[in-house]
Amino acid sequence: MKLIIQIIKRYWLFISTVILALITVLSLTPLTHLPEAPGSDKAHHFFAYAALYFPVALAKPKQWRWIALLFVAWSGAIELIQPYVNRYGEWLDMIANCIGLIVGYLGAIITNKIIKQ
Repeated sequence: MKLIIQIIKRYWLFISTVILALITVLSLTPLTHLPEAPGSDKAHHFFAYAALYFPVALAKPKQWRWIALLFVAWSGAIELIQPYVNRYGEWLDMIANCIGLIVGYLGAIITNKIIKQ
């Protein structure tokens, strides 16, 4: 387990960049038809953004707060762009994203405390 954590801490920038790219592509890929029930994807948003911020929070670089703000702004930008690519832009998605960021941060704090023991 410690080895995995060390790898995540070492490659946090690469890991988070790949996850952010995946989130962006998946969020902005046009759909052939919109789902009938908008709002059914909140768990996906939550887990994606928790996974996005976990490596950053685990490594805790000097600019970790700015990175969190960047992710919040990126999330908002995606929600603003989505209606133009045949997707639903929902502010509840952004709330789920922000909660995911917080949980990713808290998960990293807990992980760091467990690893130090």
